[in-house]
Amino acid sequence: MIKYIPHNLVDRDKYDLCIAQAKNARLYAHSWYLDCVAEKWDVLMSDAYSKVMPLPCRKKYGINYVYMPSWTQQLGVFSKDDIAADEMHAFINSIPGKFVLVDYMLNASNPVSSFSAHKRNNFILPLHQDFEEIFRGYNKNRQRISKLGFDAFYIDKKGGGKDFLRLLEGGPLNYSISKDAMGKIKNLLKMDNDHIHIWTVYKKEKCVAGLVWLFDAHRITYLFPVVADDAKKEHVNTFLVNELIRDHQNSGKVLDFEGSMFPGVARFYKSFGAGVETYHMFKKRLFSHV
Repeated sequence: MIKYIPHNLVDRDKYDLCIAQAKNARLYAHSWYLDCVAEKWDVLMSDAYSKVMPLPCRKKYGINYVYMPSWTQQLGVFSKDDIAADEMHAFINSIPGKFVLVDYMLNASNPVSSFSAHKRNNFILPLHQDFEEIFRGYNKNRQRISKLGFDAFYIDKKGGGKDFLRLLEGGPLNYSISKDAMGKIKNLLKMDNDHIHIWTVYKKEKCVAGLVWLFDAHRITYLFPVVADDAKKEHVNTFLVNELIRDHQNSGKVLDFEGSMFPGVARFYKSFGAGVETYHMFKKRLFSHV
């Protein structure tokens, strides 16, 4: 039987143990991470927390809805065992009817054959070999760029978030970030947590780029890069990715690029030899699935 557990009644110890032991674990699903990015999250649970499905939720204009918080790519059902299609369908059907709107990303291990869902692409790169072997999988252009000299740049791999936020807030950047997303990334940067890492890149003592990445037992997640326009022209994005790969070569983990459905960004990730990992978005409007 699948039970709906409101936020204040969730047994966090049992919930977090389930996430930690899940073969399809994602760092986004841990209680501390959800607390940072979501105002409230409920849980669907079965078999005494052996399977769980977190539900970030809000209420606006009298309407209860389930949504994906900023900086959260995949949630869904987590378990140390494989999840069958009928189990997945049962969890989807157990989302309480009070949530008349649902926009929810499942994880790549959640089967969707028994209900309608929208396909999304993630890109992942296995880090099972040494850097030289992984480098051979780059496309020729990425190999050429990677051989450029980056001696003018220095990465502080143990710094705090102060310069990162200064760069983010001061720009100029060629994209905007919502007020909500800004607030949530600040929450994450304030965390004293071994799973969150902040890198800042300097040129002549000026911070020109930064990267927030996540670390867990299975994945290195390329959560949020920020690169000033001038530094982009000098391919600092490539410099950052290469450093992540070098630091975690032969680790047995995967580098999770977190997307993207945008063709230009997808080409960048694929140029490192990353392959597609498919996951799905489930939507509900009123009493129908779309």
